[in-house]
Amino acid sequence: MNILLLGGGGREHALAWKMAQSPLCDKLYAAPGNPGVAAHAELVSLDLTDHAAVIAFCEAHRIGLVVIGPEAPLVDGLADSLRGAGFSVFGPSRAAAQIEGSKGFTKDLCQRAGIPTAAYVRAGSLAEARAALGGFSIPVVIKADGLAAGKGVVIAETLAQAEAALDDMFGGQFGSAGTEVVIEEFLTGEEASFFALTDGSTIVPFGSAQDHKRVGDGDTGPNTGGMGAYSPARVLTPLLEAEAIEKIVAPTVRAMADAGMAYSGVLYAGLMLTADGPSLIEYNARFGDPECQVLMMRLESDLVELLSACADNRLSAIEPPRFSPDPALTVVMAAQGYPGTPKQGGRIDGIGLAEAHGARVFHAGTSLDGNGKLSASGGRVLNVTARGATVRAARDAAYAAVAAIDFAEGFCRNDIGYREIEREDAAGSDRV
Repeated sequence: MNILLLGGGGREHALAWKMAQSPLCDKLYAAPGNPGVAAHAELVSLDLTDHAAVIAFCEAHRIGLVVIGPEAPLVDGLADSLRGAGFSVFGPSRAAAQIEGSKGFTKDLCQRAGIPTAAYVRAGSLAEARAALGGFSIPVVIKADGLAAGKGVVIAETLAQAEAALDDMFGGQFGSAGTEVVIEEFLTGEEASFFALTDGSTIVPFGSAQDHKRVGDGDTGPNTGGMGAYSPARVLTPLLEAEAIEKIVAPTVRAMADAGMAYSGVLYAGLMLTADGPSLIEYNARFGDPECQVLMMRLESDLVELLSACADNRLSAIEPPRFSPDPALTVVMAAQGYPGTPKQGGRIDGIGLAEAHGARVFHAGTSLDGNGKLSASGGRVLNVTARGATVRAARDAAYAAVAAIDFAEGFCRNDIGYREIEREDAAGSDRV
């Protein structure tokens, strides 16, 4: 079949790389894609907010499956428009995508369905939010309600920080995403990401990961869209995973169906593993970025078969996904200034040398300059990803590849995977 992949980041490069390996894929198109995606797909120029133009392209090129990578087109209802025109689409409807598009929507859904999550208050004005702060202990979590590219969350360690975060959000720092906020109880525990494919009824687990949100080593500095990740998240044991499915994911899928907005696509649950069990932090309506990269490095099944079955309500009829037992780890190379104002245009060399180390370099924010040379065009620029027999081995391979890349105006964290490596080392000591 002919496939159209929408999006142009590191997640989409990983998806394109994996889909291009499928015997079911006759021709892969990507809009807008990036220089890395171009190795696997024909890049096309489409305005994803122009639904009629996307539909016209699909009709002209006999597209059999559309895969929507980022969240914004989902929240904009592109999947609905394409399905209305008769196309198979991997990604939820506009109504179902509210699960990411509005944190307040998801918190209310959890409350109705009895899904474990942090206590919260929704506030639609600065005065209302300041008044609600008095009901929470410090630290407290302040979230912009809408889409904020992974940056609209502040963990306030003091009341002054919480008030400043509210001032920023209602002051327009995150645009329309901050016109309403959610104030949440701070949960204690370790975070893990769990992924499931669902066609609205069948639920198929699709792996786990842990990412690093803070910009600096040792989890310091502001939150980002993610500075690295590894998979699997072994801290999410099979017992805890089963509990998360039973108490969080399955009730969510049922509640969405009961509300007339059946969820179809990948459901990404950000979990806090508390002393009382898994609790939902928030949902995403698409694959994580950079979690997708480590999942694709471990996936041994045909990705196109899985996504197509999900889109066509056939998940119950196919084999569940198979993953390599070997862990994968990705290091994000970002442009100086990220997550504030990243420096653009930095020259990048050495991708081939990096991949000679056994890593895979997924392009997240790159472009070709006027001389056809690779340069930085985003905040997160490259995702240097490797597999290994252990997390330490995957980490070492990824950082060896990072060292081979010449990106003078870039930076990365130097401690991706440190918690899991500490656990591996402790387990090794216990066996001696």
